[in-house]
Amino acid sequence: MWKRDEQDSQLTKMIEARLSRRHFLTGTAAAGAGAFLALNPVAKAVAASPQSSLLNFEAVSVSTADTVVVPKGYKATPLMSWGDPIFPGAPEFDQSGKQDSRAQERQFGDNTDGMSFFAISEDRGVLAINNEYTNYEYLFDHKGSSMTADDVRKAQAAVGVTIVEVVRKNGQWVIDKSGKRNRRITANTPMMLTGPAAGHALMKTKADPAGIKPLGTFNNCANGQTPWGTYLTCEENFDDFFGSDEKGEVNADQARYGISASASDYKWHQHDERFDVLKNPNEANRFGWIVEIDPNDPQSTPMKRTALGRFKHENSALTLNKDGHAVVYLGDDERGEHLYKFVSKQRYQQGNDAANRKLLEEGTLYVARFDMNGDQLKGQGQWIELTFGKHGLTPENGFNDQAEVLIFARRAATQVGATTMDRPEWVAVHPDNKHVFCTLTNNKNRGKEGQPVGGPNPRAKNHYGQIVRWMPLNGDHTSEGFVWDLYLIAGNPSVHNGDLYAGSDNINTGNMFNSPDGIGFDSAGRLWIQTDGNYSNKGDFAGQGNNQMLCGDPMTGEVRRFLTGPIACEITGLAFSPDNKTMFVGVQHPGEEGAPSHFPYGGNTKPRSTIMMITREDGGVIGA
Repeated sequence: MWKRDEQDSQLTKMIEARLSRRHFLTGTAAAGAGAFLALNPVAKAVAASPQSSLLNFEAVSVSTADTVVVPKGYKATPLMSWGDPIFPGAPEFDQSGKQDSRAQERQFGDNTDGMSFFAISEDRGVLAINNEYTNYEYLFDHKGSSMTADDVRKAQAAVGVTIVEVVRKNGQWVIDKSGKRNRRITANTPMMLTGPAAGHALMKTKADPAGIKPLGTFNNCANGQTPWGTYLTCEENFDDFFGSDEKGEVNADQARYGISASASDYKWHQHDERFDVLKNPNEANRFGWIVEIDPNDPQSTPMKRTALGRFKHENSALTLNKDGHAVVYLGDDERGEHLYKFVSKQRYQQGNDAANRKLLEEGTLYVARFDMNGDQLKGQGQWIELTFGKHGLTPENGFNDQAEVLIFARRAATQVGATTMDRPEWVAVHPDNKHVFCTLTNNKNRGKEGQPVGGPNPRAKNHYGQIVRWMPLNGDHTSEGFVWDLYLIAGNPSVHNGDLYAGSDNINTGNMFNSPDGIGFDSAGRLWIQTDGNYSNKGDFAGQGNNQMLCGDPMTGEVRRFLTGPIACEITGLAFSPDNKTMFVGVQHPGEEGAPSHFPYGGNTKPRSTIMMITREDGGVIGA
């Protein structure tokens, strides 16, 4: 347990040691909405030595065009779109929406999200890509109005994960449909539960009385990648796929995860009883987990790692602590939910991947409490252990064992007094392994009961979002203590003036945006920020245009807009080739809700979620 005097001493030392770094931002340390960035200790620790900007590209302007716009000297090329075949003999995409489930099982899934690149050789690799959900208005010719059993199977085949080999030819990566590692993992793929919740009574169903072999994964949002070569996919809004046409009630724990006994928009429950919450109430407990997948073995069984807790997982950012423990930072993407950390029981063994692949089976889950220092935008925090028998996680409070603590991690987090957050989404660990960043996308409920304004959530009715940053105490990711600040506060300085809704000092009319979502670092330490926000370009969002990707320099605080997406899309998913000369970026749901997009192929074609390749025309490193 860390002590307050230790934390105060560390803060004092950092402040004293970094006083000469008051030029952290181009702005001064004068009073203002974002002046805290020039003074706070975490910022100073990142900016430990003078350095020129990492951002060596010409910023792009706001756009409302139906295309991807990149800086001068760069180009954006489609790699793969929803419905493209990924196996020999698989059918090409059919604009009619009449293709059946067998076709979709052999094609790239819909609504690309998080992804990772796994190198095989200099010119060959594997992309593992999440397919979060699907848009019925484009998936079916009937737009979902008259679902059949095969329509449900088709929708189930359009989600999950796509694994595909890519090969570099003539300097450009292309899909290899003959790649032996190519695989579709869908809502019906056999999986295995591991960890404390495996085999628990709450995980047992009629189809799986042992409670260890669930079928499928879906609503896969962001991702993670392990040093032992596996892919981590994150089950987020799984509740969307459960429902019932019968009259009945769900319990409080199911309701906490958004599950209700009402008709689901996706209508899976009408043709697949697994998803009827009244007939199979435990089925939903088998979702909301981190799933570990071997991308190099298409015959391997994906593992649901229950030791990492059950909630609406946005991401899984894994780092190796200096003592060898695997530490995974985890966001629960819902208004007023929490930020978590998992620490493995065992330690990483260099060269022993067989042992390392068990690291996520056992460990300790923690949830974050950010101490509030009045209206200050920096402070201290503590990771609170979520272990049965500790901090009130006892039968008297409705927890009977460790499995229940993990299955109902949200209730456990509330029990121990964790801080409610403004939708914690992606987490990224800086290459120096000392600083961690998390996007807090937005939260219209901030300021209501149970969600007080303050600390890392400084604005009521927060519709712009912010990025929180922390340092573990003594550089130890297993420590229960940390210090934090806000790296930036998104806002609109053209609409608001002199308050936090204008954003922090490093936000201006030339780089403003709302709703930071996906983030990731490249090897040089550039922070890439992707948005999933309001693209109306009106009112509070006037002048912000389509969703976009920006690049931040943690050393200087500078932020530049690097890319803008097409109409009604989200920019999400980020991976680099090993030489950092190709950036893979996802464009999700262009043309959602009938917006007038025909991305990426124009004409009268359907808009299609697409993986884009960003390269420099001179063949250089992205961003350099």
